Parts: sequence; C-alpha cells; structure tokens
Amino acid sequence: MTIDYSEKIPNNVGLADNRTLQRALEHWQPEFQSWWADMGPEGSTNFDVYLRTATSVDPKGWAHFDYVKMPDYRWGIFLAPAEAERKVNFGAHKGEAAWQDVPGEYRSNLRRLIVTQGDTEPASVEQQRHLGLTAPSLYDLRNLFQVNVEEGRHLWAMVYLLHAYFGRDGREEAEALLQRRSGDADNPRILGAFNEKTPDWLSFFMFTYFTDRDGKYQLASLAESGFDPLARTCRFMLTEEAHHMFVGESGVGRVIQRTCEAMNQLRTDDPAKLRAAGVIDLPTIQRYLNFHFSVTMDLFGADVSSNAATFYTTGLKGRFDEAKLGDDHLLAGATYPVLEVRDGRLVTVEAPALNALNEKLRDDYIKDAAAGVERWNRIIDKAGIPFRLRVPHKAFHRKIGPLSAANIDPEGNVVDAATWARHEREWLPSAEDRAFVASLMGRVAEPGRFANWIAPPARGINNQPVDFAYVRFG
Repeated sequence: MTIDYSEKIPNNVGLADNRTLQRALEHWQPEFQSWWADMGPEGSTNFDVYLRTATSVDPKGWAHFDYVKMPDYRWGIFLAPAEAERKVNFGAHKGEAAWQDVPGEYRSNLRRLIVTQGDTEPASVEQQRHLGLTAPSLYDLRNLFQVNVEEGRHLWAMVYLLHAYFGRDGREEAEALLQRRSGDADNPRILGAFNEKTPDWLSFFMFTYFTDRDGKYQLASLAESGFDPLARTCRFMLTEEAHHMFVGESGVGRVIQRTCEAMNQLRTDDPAKLRAAGVIDLPTIQRYLNFHFSVTMDLFGADVSSNAATFYTTGLKGRFDEAKLGDDHLLAGATYPVLEVRDGRLVTVEAPALNALNEKLRDDYIKDAAAGVERWNRIIDKAGIPFRLRVPHKAFHRKIGPLSAANIDPEGNVVDAATWARHEREWLPSAEDRAFVASLMGRVAEPGRFANWIAPPARGINNQPVDFAYVRFG
C-alpha cells in the first residue's frame, strides 16, 4: 500500500475522498506543528537529519532514507493492509465480522483506549526534548531524532482515529493530546511513567528498551481489536516500534561494553575508580535497570482489573498473540495467578482470567524483557567479568495496585520501611548516581567520534559507515 506524499497530509487511507475529515485534520495540523516547535527536540530546527520515512506499508518498501529537517518531516496516516473477511477473534463477539465503524455501545471505552495510547506518543517526545544537547555521537543523535519523529507519527495515527470515528468528542480529545504536558503539575500526561524525567542518555536507552517494549505489548493487544481501523493502525505502528527497542537494547549494550573494556584495562571493579575513568559502573547500570523496569510494570495497570475484562469481553483489546493461544478465547471460568501480600509475604492466588489480563500481558512482557537482559549479560560474560544484570521481581517498587502498599525488595521479599530505607540506594538510582551520569553527558558532534562512556555500534544505519554524518548542523 503506497503512501501518497503529494497530499498535504501523507496517507494511504484515501483522505482526499473525505473532504470533511481532511479539513478537520488540516485544521489540527498547524496545532501539531506548533506543539512540535514548542516541545519537540530542543534547538534542532535547522539540522539536516538522516531519517527514515515510510513510503509504503508492505515489508519490502516501507523505508526511505534521506536528509530531512525535522519540522519538514512528512507526518501522516498509515494503516496496514486490510485483511479480507477479518473476524473478531475473542470475547462475546468471537466469529463475527470485524467492525469497520465504532459499535455505539462500546464508543466510550474504545475512545478511552485510543486516547490513552495516543497520549503516550507526544509525552515521550516531551520527556526526551533536551537529550539532543548531550548526544554521545551523531549516530545516537540521529537515532534519538528518528524515535522522536516516529512518536510524532504515532500521535497522528491515534488522532486520525479520533477525528474519523468519534465526531466532536474525538476532535476535542485530539486537541487535548497537544495540551497535556509530561510532568506538568496541573495538566500531566495520563500514565505515570510518561511524567518521569528522562534527564540523561542512560535513562533514554533504558526507557526505549523497557518502556517502548510496553508499547510493543500494548500495540500488539490493540492490533487484535475487533475494531478493524484500530487493529490496522497498530499493526503498522509495531513495525516502527521495533526500531525504538533496538535503540534501547543496543544503547545499553554499548554502555556495558565500554564499561567492561575499562574494567579489564584498569583491572578493577571498583565503582569509584571506574567513575574516575569516566565510565558507568555496572552496579549503577543495574539500579537504572531496576528503576525503569519497575516503572514500566505499573504501565500494565492493576493486577486484577474489571476494565481489562470489559475490554476483552467486548472485543476491543485482545491478548498478545491472541490467535496463537490454544484456549477458547472466551476465558469463562478460567483462572490466572496473581500476587497478593498476606501476613507479610507475597503469595500467589488464582483470579478470574478475564480480570487478570493485565497480569498476563505483564508476564508476557517480562519474558521478553528478561531475554534482552540476558543478551547484555553475554557482553559481560564475553569480557570475562563475574557480574550479572537481572530484572527485579515484578512486585518491586510498584506504585499502583495492591502491591504498592508494601515495600518489596528486588528478590520479591516484603520488607519493613526501615529495611527499605537502608537499602534503597543499593536498589534504585540515588541523587548522586544521577548527578554522576549527568556529569558525563555532553554533545559529541564530530562524525565517527563517541563519548568515552559508550562504545561505537557494530555497524551504521542503512549500510552507511559508523563515521557517516548522520546529522548536519545548520
């Protein structure tokens, strides 16, 4: 499905055939551009950036690389191809034809799902807007900007659905997506993780590895939706989300590689000596990992949720890889294990599977996230260093749901407040940790050069050399 770039708003949804919708989106477009100017990457307006732009949504031809000034990037509306005779695959409407219009009785819940997903997209741009000033290389600066413009396009994807299918309510919600601000005390973003600061590049890499991976699982669940336009939108967004996770996984891996090199050169594992050498010690990397993993755990929602049951039963949001699961896709009478704190310890109890769908998605995510951490451990193993990174227990440092009422350590033990206070600096980044990492940050703007705390990548972007001028400053 080729994307028409001759239109004011590039699209593959036949926007020119719907003049009312086209005018509404063209009215929203300058508001988006104003938001980008205010909250997009700081000081980047005149940079020529080697960006990837989708030219079609088929696997063979969806990416074109060229220099683009980010304010001129052609954001638009791209849906994956329609599946002929697609059915609803789960819930009370299982086996019925997928909906091309919003079922009236599900309108409010469907709008809520779209708005919540849409709100995360501009939020991450806002969280990351200062990072370009301290990029460790042109390669990394370009990757940051690629993530930013794609988050902007994912916002367009959700705004299209709001405008196309929800009338005045949808238009008002689309405007509100540009009015909320990450971390704003009066008008914050909807989900807590998207109000956290991303003050340094280690935080950015952890965010794109862990939090964008949550995006993968949320989008995959929405891609199962019985509302076909939402499913098609999310299927294409997943293609772009893969790059964001690559930036995170490879970024953290390169930080680890550089640290291991320094450990072997200096023959020390002493964090103070390694910090003096200008690299990030492995215990600090573990604490950052703990923080970003635990914040992401909360994004999946309450462990037991009537909303999750409703979304599933009504066919609005499925499970990850729904079609590959070997059950009846109704879940009536089925159970799933969840955690509770009883008598000062974590215990597993069985909850109705419909109400535990958030927990099921969280568990699917954990397996995937832990596999990437093991790939980081292979870098450490290859360097011959006896240290292992690991994901903390899923109940650690939770801020929503019943588990948030207890202090739970990275091993999954319930501890008292005094024990937590004694060990918190071992488990989570301290102010001193963050100040040290911040002290390493500073823009490296010469092609082929990299900051001392991070190793170069194994290869460049789109078969370009590592020392390619990925960003040209105006």
